[in-house]
Amino acid sequence: MLNIAKVYDAAKVLGEIARKTDLILSKTLLEGHEIYLKSENLQLTGSFKLRGAYYKISKLTEEQKKKGIIACSAGNHAQGVALAAQKNNIKATIFIPATAPISKVEATRKYGADIKLIDGVYDDAYKAACEFQKETNGEFIHPFDDEDVIAGQGTIGLEILEQMPDLDAVIVPIGGGGLISGVAYAIKQLNPNCKVYGVQAQGAGSMYQSFKQKKILELPVHTFADGTAVKRPGDLTFELCRKYVDDIVTVTDDEVASAILALMERQKLVAEGAGALSVAAAMFGKLPIEGKKTACIVSGGNIDVNILSRVINRGLLTTGRLCHLTIELLDKPGQLKDVSTIIAEYGANVIRVRHNQGGENTDINDCFLKISLETRNAAHFEEIQQALIAKGYRITSNVQ
Repeated sequence: MLNIAKVYDAAKVLGEIARKTDLILSKTLLEGHEIYLKSENLQLTGSFKLRGAYYKISKLTEEQKKKGIIACSAGNHAQGVALAAQKNNIKATIFIPATAPISKVEATRKYGADIKLIDGVYDDAYKAACEFQKETNGEFIHPFDDEDVIAGQGTIGLEILEQMPDLDAVIVPIGGGGLISGVAYAIKQLNPNCKVYGVQAQGAGSMYQSFKQKKILELPVHTFADGTAVKRPGDLTFELCRKYVDDIVTVTDDEVASAILALMERQKLVAEGAGALSVAAAMFGKLPIEGKKTACIVSGGNIDVNILSRVINRGLLTTGRLCHLTIELLDKPGQLKDVSTIIAEYGANVIRVRHNQGGENTDINDCFLKISLETRNAAHFEEIQQALIAKGYRITSNVQ
């Protein structure tokens, strides 16, 4: 059974492979709050998953190792298993959803694992891996619902309390629940007064709903935070969450995108969607952390560069820094100059302009001016709109 001695044993084993990641004080992410970032995005393989996978594999017997290991993953657990298998000269076959970022798939392949891409999400890859395990009798390395894996993730809780003994709260991302189970267990054993909060993507909230309804539920998933896109929490992780987690909340994909952008701009840290869940919960006031020393676990940084540009764009829109205006006006010389002058006076930057003549439901002399702006925030955008309205311009649509 899981016990604190097992977590300390995991810490000892992981001393030979895992990094002791920094707990970084952030003075800019949330004004008036004392927020610390546990930078597991800087872990070897770019995610905390290495900890649980490596510790689990270290516990296998020689006979089990000879049979080979099997795993399923959205990408981060895959890399941890593949690296551990490489270090121990074990054959690894890993099932990954076809929707996983290419960067995660290729990184896993480079560690020498045999990759099987499966249509669907994590749960579909899990079913395929289980069928393969029955055929080959290999050793299955579960990504979250396993005591050794949970103990390995729990070493993060030990490190956080070693780095900040008087911590008041820790916020933990949740997919299947392996990370929060280990962290919550370790922290509650050593500092029961420290609150442990979980956070899921709104579009992948199986643990959230299960926790609230006190029974395990299976739900559809739809989120770009692929590392937490799990339809059903684990049996063991659900019970550990019920016992040791104080509360679980959800955040939207837009809020996660804003958190990724904030981490890049203000902390110079790159986080994937799943990795930024904890920061999103703090930034958007989802939890009672005002006046408390709070650690946010940034659980991974393996974001695909093809997704990153879209995430940044969405983050800019969500925070009101990238805005779009459509203005109806008379098609005559000087109109664009006058509009641009007003925008410039308020310190915004025009990045795109499109001029369209009016349609069948407008006057013959009317036209539409579509403008994309860089602004400071939503309040700044509202000031500009009010200034244009005061000058007699009619705004037909606005997006921030």
